[in-house]
Amino acid sequence: MLATHHLALINVFTGDIQGGLGPFLGTWLAESANWSPSRVGFVTTLVGIGSLLMSGPCGALVDRLGRPRLLIALACGAILCGTLLLLPARGVIPVFAAQMLAAAGGTLLLPAVTALTLGIVGKDRFPKQQGRNQAFNHLGILLAAGGIGLGTGWFGPAIAFWVLGAMAVLAILATLTTPGHCYNARRAVGWQEDSDDKPERAGLRSIVSDRRLLVLAVALALFNLGNGGMLSLLGQKLVATAVDATSWTARYVMVAQLVMIPVALFAGSLADRRGRRQLLVAACAVLPVRAALSAFIDDPVWLISAEILDGIASGIIGVAVPVVVADLTWGSGRTQTALGSLNAIQGIGGALSAWYGGLAQSVLGWTGAFLALGAPALVALALVLWLDTTSEGRSGRGRDAAAETSSGETSSGEGTRQARREPEPERKPETA
Repeated sequence: MLATHHLALINVFTGDIQGGLGPFLGTWLAESANWSPSRVGFVTTLVGIGSLLMSGPCGALVDRLGRPRLLIALACGAILCGTLLLLPARGVIPVFAAQMLAAAGGTLLLPAVTALTLGIVGKDRFPKQQGRNQAFNHLGILLAAGGIGLGTGWFGPAIAFWVLGAMAVLAILATLTTPGHCYNARRAVGWQEDSDDKPERAGLRSIVSDRRLLVLAVALALFNLGNGGMLSLLGQKLVATAVDATSWTARYVMVAQLVMIPVALFAGSLADRRGRRQLLVAACAVLPVRAALSAFIDDPVWLISAEILDGIASGIIGVAVPVVVADLTWGSGRTQTALGSLNAIQGIGGALSAWYGGLAQSVLGWTGAFLALGAPALVALALVLWLDTTSEGRSGRGRDAAAETSSGETSSGEGTRQARREPEPERKPETA
């Protein structure tokens, strides 16, 4: 089996487990321990804050250790153990401890899978492979949601534990059976493969002070400030209009995930042809349109169009962000550190989104609330238009390579090599 096939399986099986029980946690605690919504929300918020604080260190761990297969297996094991510990837990402290263990694993998964992907396919093939990764990731979420939905009638809410546990075990098996010789640690960080020297890893200050990364982080935080709470607010709007909000919300989630699969595949291919910045521009431009549709449409059937746009925007972001971060940090040895830190900053926007939307609704009403959620995306759009990424399609990569050649640095392709004019034979790292 090719190493890229293992990547596909890893992403299918980790798609649903990254957030632990996720939305099923509240249902489980309410039914098994009689927890109130406020109690569930309190613990969930604390766990979310903990996840944000762990994002940067988890990325740094991946960069420093350089063994993504081991880290993916450990992350899946932590999620599995943390989720199983919830079965006997009833108090706040045991539930919080179990969820923090699962959250630590979920936070570690993204940079570890990104590093494994870069080490297998190299930077040139990374955009297309990242599109495939995201497509399989969304497929895994759909499969898990379908399994839980079908099994709840027979097994009750405990079916969520069985589905998550099975996917975690399968993810560990897919990871540990990935051919080790197909992964190159130097290729994963942009260092020259056929050299024995160990380049000096860039300092953390160079990552923190990179203006382009800072602009990207602010833009993504604003995007998530508008996007994170929009579906939740839409569900509350349906409740206020006496519509079956639960069923329609479930349909909207399924529609968005189904749309994300082809969008992720298309975005991975388009990143090379049209450039990374255009993908970010498209995602940020879609969100205000979605907000306007949610603001002025009341019919739940027509509101499906808004969630189709959600699938487009979220599908693009999932592909574009790791690719742009790899561009901006290539050769520094700090790619996953930067990606983890970026996830923490944009997570702040997502964490504040529900509060921001609720506050806007209390002041401006339903229409004004959705328009207020769309406003941060307009600022994010302006920032992304300004953002100067290091690689804009194939022509941009050529300009970057030429610039690096003149400065004596290395040019990165599928695997890195000395910056020179001679072409390098095509490598096939995925062959088992």
